[in-house]
Amino acid sequence: MLCEAKIETPATYFARQGRGVWKSREDIPRPYSWNGFAVGQILSKPEYMGHTVNFRSHKESYKDKQPIFHAPEDWLIFEDTHEAIVDKGTWELVQKLRGTPRRIDTLGEANPLTGLVFCADCGAKMYNQRTRGSETKPYPSDAYECSSYKLAGQRRTAVCSNHHISTKALRALILETIKVTSAYAISNEAEFIQKVRAASEVRQAQAAKDLKRKLNKDKRRFDELDTIIKKLYESYAVGRIGEERFDTLLTGYEQEQAALRQSIAEGESALGSFEQDTANVEHFLDLARKYTNFSELTTPMINEFVEKIVVHAPDKSTGDRMQEVDIYLKFIGKFDAPMPEPTPEEIAEQERLQKERIRSRERYRRLKAGENLSPPFERTCATCAKTFSALRPNAKYCCPACRQKDYRRMAREAKSKVS
Repeated sequence: MLCEAKIETPATYFARQGRGVWKSREDIPRPYSWNGFAVGQILSKPEYMGHTVNFRSHKESYKDKQPIFHAPEDWLIFEDTHEAIVDKGTWELVQKLRGTPRRIDTLGEANPLTGLVFCADCGAKMYNQRTRGSETKPYPSDAYECSSYKLAGQRRTAVCSNHHISTKALRALILETIKVTSAYAISNEAEFIQKVRAASEVRQAQAAKDLKRKLNKDKRRFDELDTIIKKLYESYAVGRIGEERFDTLLTGYEQEQAALRQSIAEGESALGSFEQDTANVEHFLDLARKYTNFSELTTPMINEFVEKIVVHAPDKSTGDRMQEVDIYLKFIGKFDAPMPEPTPEEIAEQERLQKERIRSRERYRRLKAGENLSPPFERTCATCAKTFSALRPNAKYCCPACRQKDYRRMAREAKSKVS
């Protein structure tokens, strides 16, 4: 796209400004030759959000040519120092998309749901399995399966279960969830805000409870380490342990205590910041108003609306395969919007599908029993008892003469009953 639009590469742009490694070149070869690495470097820069980033690297000496690069958490970032090119939400969405590998297989494109589907039992990501079909099974398939189960099968071990679900079913559920939730949010804005706030309070209360439990555990361990270090000094003072052993143990305890001190500080800060926030609701309403056509699920809709999808194991206790799927939308999480009453056409379609499932199960049962359900069918004539081949599984007669003969017999029997 950049090459077709004839957008200059960064090196070419710098050369035009008299900067960079090509500043002295008069003829620049392939000025529009972009590559994936250069685009990835641009997409990862916080400067596009209007920030200034310092201390990306340092040198041990002014004589050194090679810089030592720092981890992102060691950078010093000054926010909102210049005009932003992209907003923070878009930038974070790009980082999330880049963090999930989407490999292009033989079908030519990556599945946009990859990285969003998780197993409800083990919490692992679900793998996308796609095939064009083969000579023995000429049917294409596209589904998701639990990665723990698939990898354990390769190692001949048993972990979790399949959790198989087709991509077609997932896309239909996602589209229906987005459509119903967006329509409800726009038409019942006040009620929608109230429900999201109530659900947020429940989630925050549970998160605060878990955080408080971890905080108390860290504080107890911190106090225990104080006692252990005191006893260690006493043992060293009376000569129970040597100096080398003392230094090793003391270093380990002090490192653990430093990590706990930082964890306690972060936990106390997070615990004090749990409060109701309505900005997420406004973000979702803006997103819902942005889309007016929900007839087709597109990749931008998936990226902007869907946070994650949790697939539960199927339940076959009723005879039908039922599977629960939790769809978490961005900004509001899992939201159960009131479903509209089904129309007569939808009820009739559900009844038709139920009958079709019953017929399919009966056909499968007969196939498992060894019956031949594809022509030609071996049948026995109801008149002459001769075996013959038929194109229909319910054929009764081997020829028209036998059919007429049996019809005349039934007519005589009916006439004798009347008389």
